[in-house]
Amino acid sequence: METNDLEHYKRRLVELRVEHRDLDDVISRLAKDPLVDELELKRLKKRKLMIKDQINRLESKVIPDLNA
Repeated sequence: METNDLEHYKRRLVELRVEHRDLDDVISRLAKDPLVDELELKRLKKRKLMIKDQINRLESKVIPDLNA
């Protein structure tokens, strides 16, 4: 893996982690609202899971395999 790729992955990881944390905050606030749009809440939770999957894939590229 080239250094440029590694730096790109690291920057993207930071962006995704921030977005994941922000979504977590929004979901927590909305979940407390008795008038929340359940469909919107479900969409946000799905988005958060997709971001978590992206984070896991990028981490596997950035962090060397311990079994290698």
